[in-house]
Amino acid sequence: MDLGKSTFRGYKRENGRIGVRNHVIILPVDDLSNAACEAVANNIKGAMAIPHPYGRLQFGADLDLHFRTLIGTGSNPNVAAVVVIGIEDQWAKKVADGIALTGKPVSFFGIEQHGDHDTIMRASKVAKEYVQWASERVREERPLKDLWVSTKCGESDTTSGCGANPTVGNAFDKLYPHGVTLAFGETTELTGGEHLVAARCRNDAVRKKFQFFFDRYQEVIERHKTSDLSDSQPTKGNIEGGLTTIEEKALGNIQKIGRKCVVDGAIDKAEVPAGPGLWFMDSSSAAAEMLTLLGAAGFAVHFFPTGQGNVIGNPILPVIKLCANPRTVRTMSEHIDVDVSGLLRREMTPDQAGDALLDCMFRTANGRLTAAEALGHREFVLTRLYESA
Repeated sequence: MDLGKSTFRGYKRENGRIGVRNHVIILPVDDLSNAACEAVANNIKGAMAIPHPYGRLQFGADLDLHFRTLIGTGSNPNVAAVVVIGIEDQWAKKVADGIALTGKPVSFFGIEQHGDHDTIMRASKVAKEYVQWASERVREERPLKDLWVSTKCGESDTTSGCGANPTVGNAFDKLYPHGVTLAFGETTELTGGEHLVAARCRNDAVRKKFQFFFDRYQEVIERHKTSDLSDSQPTKGNIEGGLTTIEEKALGNIQKIGRKCVVDGAIDKAEVPAGPGLWFMDSSSAAAEMLTLLGAAGFAVHFFPTGQGNVIGNPILPVIKLCANPRTVRTMSEHIDVDVSGLLRREMTPDQAGDALLDCMFRTANGRLTAAEALGHREFVLTRLYESA
């Protein structure tokens, strides 16, 4: 596929970023505000609530990450406008002020001293105006470099490392020369292959930062006196699919960054890349957590290779599922956007598989709903660092 003159049709936001969706979200600051947010979304068709279970008595780096994730979610270019609701005015204002830096419409409401009924009424009036305003936004043709694409795999098996993950790598190798901003992560699932990623880093500074993130994760394992990851890495599904060690899983995971891409930078959880290229994000390997972090970092489209079959989605980040396992494609076909099982039957070349994924990417960017979107999968899971105070 020649990507030299490729374009897509997206929504230009006030800060210049380009989105491929046009959501109006009702964003709770804390778990106590979920009910009010869901009531507003129920009142205003076209608005979407994003409930979550956290936001009280967090502190330090954990609280910083909480705010960074919420502000990043509202700032994502796939979001047109935001209504923020919190139990306290001060924290709701903090989130709204962070989102307002993008220039997009955002309002905040506190429940204390107002109650649910009054808050829901006031927030619904604003949400209605935002939905009508967003409905008049139009797509415009944009160069490929304006599209931000991330990847993370889930429920991997032997077909992942042999088929689906290399397909993502093939697509990344084709996107990278055109200035597309790309991301990968899953720190835990690089164990045993981290030296291969370090060798791909652009320079010593990037390598040092990547190694810092990886070593920080290893320190957590040592702190809890855990000599191995046998209870979670590989997962029981991975083992059933033929992966017996974390090293095997890591080698398959690394296939997703292709053969030609260079790791241009390393960022912490939910941080926004500073420029185009391939970025490593320190992150959990839990699918919903990492997708939430990538959405908060500003990514607009996601490649999700799966072997055994994973049903994950995200409220704001379209998740494109691809699979090389013929059984999974047959038994879970409603979840698969791109069937690359022909690779294992030698009916499809790696280039053809990569092109099929890119074709689906363009169709998704131009408005086609992914399987996860059509099925209503909107998993939104915040990453926690500490226990609550």
